[in-house]
Amino acid sequence: MISVRNGFLNLSFLRSPKICSMNPQCWKGPHTIVNGKEVVNFASANYLGLIGHEKLIESCTSALEKYGVGSCGPRGFYGTIDVHLDCEARIAKFLGTPDSILYSYGLSTMFSAIPAFCKKGDIIVVDEGVHWGIQNGLYLSRSTIVYFKHNDMESLRNTLEEITVRNERAKKLRRYIVVEAVYQNSGQIAPLDEIVKLKEKYFFRVLLDESNSFGVLGKGGRGLTESCSVPVEKIDIITAAMGHALAAEGGFCTGSARVTDHQRLSSSGYVFSASLPPYLASAAITAIDILEDNPDLITKLKTNITLLWKGLSGIMGLSLVSNPESPIVFLKLQKSTGSPKSDLQLLEDIADRLLKDHSIFVVASKRSTLDKCRLPVGIRLFISAAHSEADLLKASESLKMVAESVLKNHI
Repeated sequence: MISVRNGFLNLSFLRSPKICSMNPQCWKGPHTIVNGKEVVNFASANYLGLIGHEKLIESCTSALEKYGVGSCGPRGFYGTIDVHLDCEARIAKFLGTPDSILYSYGLSTMFSAIPAFCKKGDIIVVDEGVHWGIQNGLYLSRSTIVYFKHNDMESLRNTLEEITVRNERAKKLRRYIVVEAVYQNSGQIAPLDEIVKLKEKYFFRVLLDESNSFGVLGKGGRGLTESCSVPVEKIDIITAAMGHALAAEGGFCTGSARVTDHQRLSSSGYVFSASLPPYLASAAITAIDILEDNPDLITKLKTNITLLWKGLSGIMGLSLVSNPESPIVFLKLQKSTGSPKSDLQLLEDIADRLLKDHSIFVVASKRSTLDKCRLPVGIRLFISAAHSEADLLKASESLKMVAESVLKNHI
């Protein structure tokens, strides 16, 4: 859900059924209002702390005054405005790709781009931990889907070997590998350099979702390709939602001109959806400008991640399973109850106690019945460059205390 207040407000990060009050200050920065009380917010993927940033508000206000709220039409008809083209060019320039294409909703980027390239009869090899947006794209593509073990390169190698060496027919089909840069369901980071080697050996294409790594990983925030020193042209298709680090909404797909041009004619989320409101495209451009001018935001984010990791080390009853460089800190039960429903209940009890008694807002990774992710549920904390050291220390101390209290009879 998106609501506009003071020119710009993003509610796309809501992960909990406990909706905050509609206070004008709600969702600005690392603190928010829940049930009338100010809490430290670890439930929003506001990685660079840009929500409510003065320059973004100014950018959105100017765009609203110039263009209005939106075009109410698809890009291919009367929905394309100059700011959309400017935003696409800005993203491509920032990432060093030939071209990019905008989508009006973050999730629609993944479940539109995948069916645009993958059809019935094609083969898609995909990590078993991908988020629901990718799962939906896989379903809509009607391709043959083969899963490999989460972030396990030996499993990926064996899967590719099985498909290509032992199946002559597969050599004539289009073949794709689909992974996330930072997995939303585990906080782990994909070993992109190894994936590229395997895709070149077995002649696959790679679709990489950078939703949780764009603006976060790499020296300049250009994502996993920069972090792993992999030339961006080696990745065939890159998608990302703009509702995280850029504090806007919508998403983009970037790559070669052939990749983007194909989607302008065959991608349902682009062809049939009303275009992204101009003020959000303007906000995304401004956010990239801020990121380039302030690389210390990435440094601060990395410092905060390290600080929270240090504070959560040795937490009783829970295990840190995310990557130490990931902005998503993911905790799962050290000992499962044997029932995903019971595991989730324990984790939700911890989250509820943190909110009620310590004013710390975290959420358990509750999934809908449509979500077929095979990974264990856990508690997910989204770290922001705007969190203070005091926020992080309070979160780690409170989480340790509550986890020990809730799980003492379970351990």
